[in-house]
Amino acid sequence: MDDHLVIYVLSDSVGETGELIARASARQFGKNYEIKRYPFLHDLKGIEEVFEEAKNDRWALVIYTTVKLETRKLIRDIGNMMKIPTIDVMGPPMEALQQILNYEPKREPGLIRRLDENYFKKVEAIEFAVKYDDGKDPRGVVKADVCLVGISRTSKTPLSMYLANRLLKVANVPLVPEVPPPPQIFEKDPRRVFGLVANPYKINEIRLERLKALGLESSANYANVERIYEELKYSREIMEKIGCPVIDVSNRAIEETAGKIIEMYEENFPQF
Repeated sequence: MDDHLVIYVLSDSVGETGELIARASARQFGKNYEIKRYPFLHDLKGIEEVFEEAKNDRWALVIYTTVKLETRKLIRDIGNMMKIPTIDVMGPPMEALQQILNYEPKREPGLIRRLDENYFKKVEAIEFAVKYDDGKDPRGVVKADVCLVGISRTSKTPLSMYLANRLLKVANVPLVPEVPPPPQIFEKDPRRVFGLVANPYKINEIRLERLKALGLESSANYANVERIYEELKYSREIMEKIGCPVIDVSNRAIEETAGKIIEMYEENFPQF
């Protein structure tokens, strides 16, 4: 029989929370200790095997972070029968919340981990959108889940950021008659490319405001309506060559356009 403390962490998920609590608690006693983590435990056989091992230790403690009532009761009952102390980490807080909110919890294992994974995916997607904004690097076209193409002021950047918050990696490519688009855009699956167009007078208004904000003359070619018509004609030719869907963003909110893109994307790539 070993002369040190052994803490068994049982979980119906990965058990990181239980191990963190076990480690923080044990360190307060300055005692030599060992932590054994048993993730994804759901059945009687697996739980019994842990307790059979624990009964051979001089000092043993079982900490469990399980959300299902039957699993928590099983661990508690076996612990009482074998006289091995058990600590229910999730039970008391969930019961208190249930009393306050007056409804049952989901009791789904691993929810916090899923939330964390989504958070990191979102951060990664936002960083991607920033890195490959405005055609800075054509390699982004190859790596992206979605590519947005369109002339200046068709909402490519804000739309990229909105879609990134929905966990999509987005690259956007500006279309300018004098600058050939990157060849990678024609090699991309056209179902992953979305062309953005808008009413030329709407673009004119936005560009005039942009020039004013920059302290530039409103007579600049950038805001010339004839020039905008030329750019839109060119952009439609490129979109036709790509074979991608085209969305008119003139009277659409960013959320509405994003919803349309996500709907088409999910239809073509249901695993998303």
